[in-house]
Amino acid sequence: MRDILQDFFINEPLDPTEAARRSMRPQLRKRFYERAHIGDGVPFPMLLDGRAVKTPSGNALALPSQALAEAVAAEWQAQGERIDPAAMPLTRLANTIIDGIVAAPAAVAEEVAKYLGSDLVFYRADSPAGLVAMQAQHWDPLLDWARETLRARFLLGAGVVFVDQPDHAVAAARAAIPADAWRLGAVGVITTLTGSALIALAVEQGQLGVDAGWAAAHVDEDWNMSQWGRDEVALDRRAKRLAEMQAAATVLALV
Repeated sequence: MRDILQDFFINEPLDPTEAARRSMRPQLRKRFYERAHIGDGVPFPMLLDGRAVKTPSGNALALPSQALAEAVAAEWQAQGERIDPAAMPLTRLANTIIDGIVAAPAAVAEEVAKYLGSDLVFYRADSPAGLVAMQAQHWDPLLDWARETLRARFLLGAGVVFVDQPDHAVAAARAAIPADAWRLGAVGVITTLTGSALIALAVEQGQLGVDAGWAAAHVDEDWNMSQWGRDEVALDRRAKRLAEMQAAATVLALV
């Protein structure tokens, strides 16, 4: 089983676009188990026909809450005749957290913090008026929340000209990055997917729901499609990325 799981999940990239690209393998392994379930103990081990599942690095695939463990088991149980890792975003995220974040969370926290210096929501268009209004609608409440709740007052810029954010604002928002490896891993994924640490922190703290956070991350793309028509390739890629976002939100909800 270890070898099979390594073939499925080893070296799964944190970047969701690359993960989606790799998941398009034409050949999928045949399902080799009847029942996916969880075992006793905390953390809760993932079992296939009573046998413990390992991560690609050989750690136990064990989850910090029963609810999350049951959600991961449901992914495995939902597999058909063939096992499709692309349909198992929770399992992939759990592997990433267990193998790459639990022992060394500082690097992930640092990556999230880097976004606070150049966050998506800081950079605004100066035209057309419709796009300016959409950005304000979705992003201004985030900045208000950061100012009032995180005590972080950020500066705005126009276009792509870099704006140097105040150290006190970055430090205040950085203090909100969760220390728990599971919540940190989820925040890291959402940050990468959205290009915004503020969106990720707002989702983590319950200020934004998944749909609202996803919409805030795609204001510019949605505006362009409203003007020039739907891009089916981009929408297909976006749907795969949304599944990763939903998995991260599930981790936040269930740990």
